[in-house]
Amino acid sequence: MCKKISLKEAVIVEGKYDKAKLSQVLDTLIITTDGFGIFKNDEKKELIRSLSQSVGIIILTDSDTAGFRIRNHIKGFVQGGKVINAYIPQIAGKERRKEQPSAEGLLGVEGMDVELLRKALTEAGASAAQEKREFLTSARMYDDGLIGTENASYRRRRLLAALGLPQGLGTKAAAEVINRLFSEEEYTLALKTAQQ
Repeated sequence: MCKKISLKEAVIVEGKYDKAKLSQVLDTLIITTDGFGIFKNDEKKELIRSLSQSVGIIILTDSDTAGFRIRNHIKGFVQGGKVINAYIPQIAGKERRKEQPSAEGLLGVEGMDVELLRKALTEAGASAAQEKREFLTSARMYDDGLIGTENASYRRRRLLAALGLPQGLGTKAAAEVINRLFSEEEYTLALKTAQQ
């Protein structure tokens, strides 16, 4: 397997299988839209909007009608943010996990060869990341009472609220987003606010 690509931007994909596939290629924050779920999820929209204004986003949806609808919806609510559009080729086929091909008979992101995904991102103009800074590690989250302790999920939700992030983020996603969007000082201040 080739070395993973570290990107400055966050990558927006449709579903968990797309995210799993891209995780083989990328070392970056990957956010799912949960398909058309993005249309009704205001917290996730705000997260994507914040990412577009801070680090930029790369939209990598399937090259079918649904994928283009989702892409256009995202572009509509992140106006003014940095948006890069990456496109996969339209290849007829069916993903291994599915019994039937999609309505349009095209492979989605999850069905693409990893080299095609690399090429799509490179050709779109994805930016190489600077050295990855990770001040919020699992050990730090434990020390700060955000995981592995009594009431950790409550404290984590309060922290996310103090930072203006969706409270439904899982532990790993919360750490990734906080490391991406905030400085260690901003995190420490929000943690103090959340503990009051």
